Amino acid sequence: MKTSSLIIILIYTFALNSIYSAATKPDKPNILIIFTDDQGYGDLRCYGNKRNKTPELDKLANEGIKFTSFYSQSVCGPSRSALLTGRQPIRSGGWGMPASEITFAELMKQSGYDTACIGKWDVSNRKAIKERMPNAQGFNYYFGPLGANDDGVVAIHENHEPSLVTKDMGNLIKLYTEKSINYLKNIRDPKKPFLLYLSHTMMHTIIDASKKFKGKSKGGLYGDVVEEFDFETGRLLDTLDELKLRDNTLVIYTSDNGPWNQKKYTDKKKGHPKDSIFWGDSGPLRNGKGSCYEGGYRLPCIVRWPGKIKEGRISDAIVATIDFMPTFANICKFKLPDGVRIDGIDQTDLLLGKKEKITGKIVLIEQGSIDGTSCDFVKKVSEGQIAGAKAVIIYNLRILENRHMRRKKIKCPKHLTDMNLQSVRIISIVYSCTQNTRCIDTASHIRHMINTACPVDDI
Repeated sequence: MKTSSLIIILIYTFALNSIYSAATKPDKPNILIIFTDDQGYGDLRCYGNKRNKTPELDKLANEGIKFTSFYSQSVCGPSRSALLTGRQPIRSGGWGMPASEITFAELMKQSGYDTACIGKWDVSNRKAIKERMPNAQGFNYYFGPLGANDDGVVAIHENHEPSLVTKDMGNLIKLYTEKSINYLKNIRDPKKPFLLYLSHTMMHTIIDASKKFKGKSKGGLYGDVVEEFDFETGRLLDTLDELKLRDNTLVIYTSDNGPWNQKKYTDKKKGHPKDSIFWGDSGPLRNGKGSCYEGGYRLPCIVRWPGKIKEGRISDAIVATIDFMPTFANICKFKLPDGVRIDGIDQTDLLLGKKEKITGKIVLIEQGSIDGTSCDFVKKVSEGQIAGAKAVIIYNLRILENRHMRRKKIKCPKHLTDMNLQSVRIISIVYSCTQNTRCIDTASHIRHMINTACPVDDI
């Protein structure tokens, strides 16, 4: 009788614990976005760099999925408005993102998230326009500069108030990391899931490293900065472990655009102090920031979600910053705004390993000029029909090939002609032309320096 009673008690206790665990298990993941500035595809060891030591980010890649065909925009303001809204910069406004644009932070805050932005904002025309600053765009807490550090100084706001003006570029990575750790430990509401958008100023010129890292890498000053960023990222990720947040936190690392590595910048440094640094490694991709070649906006991206994303995956699927908004809507359980064109697509199934590629044809349509002559470039990224308007040069973008394909004109299919792509001025990528076709489209909204993975002589 005593044995039977004991068994019943144990079963009852187990049942109560199971019910309690199910009731208290978080149904929404935390989101941590680590966003760097002007960092190249080839800056990290896990992306092929032989000089820079990046053990923390290499470890992160081994713990999640590493994307090899991840795209952003080729300059910073447009990249950030696209990230925050899931909309092409021609719609979301780039540096001039209007207050009317709806960010994922606003939607996540409405659905119960505690939200913070730490670091570079750069979508309010670098001005303290309150209705366009982070606190008004969905972030409960903000600490960082509203613009870049082109002149070697940053003016930092904490929420809406001026906080700090500094010329110590070598301290910014640690400063932002410390503020991020402090947010996790002391500011956020622990009863709510959190969104932390950490947007580093480095490696935007003018770069510098702290005394602890300066002169220590084999990659010069730029390598010092990369290695310090890696170290501080490790500290932040360790904090997730310390606070037992790791298992329910989706971590995303990527950059805003390619590196400021063009020779003309290094030689002339026009408009910048003489000690400005224009370095960065785009790896096997050609050129860098501001370019509509791959080095301008094909970037490193690593995503970790323990227990959800299989460790050690490498994906060549086309993914872009504009995809985060609809993906967050799915996994964070909020509704996308009605009547607003979202250009990204939900990549949840790709992240969770339910599929390995997006469906449909994938083409890239680039516009620019060679010696003042307007040209269209079509870059092949998948098998099947290549679609493009008045194309004069075609490239295969698979990194291991880098072969210049035969020049020829291709008749534009009717469904693309109907979209009138030639009149669309988009300084971005991944433009959804139809349900079955994705176009990565950049236009002459900025001055493009035309280049790609093939040598200049091939053009």
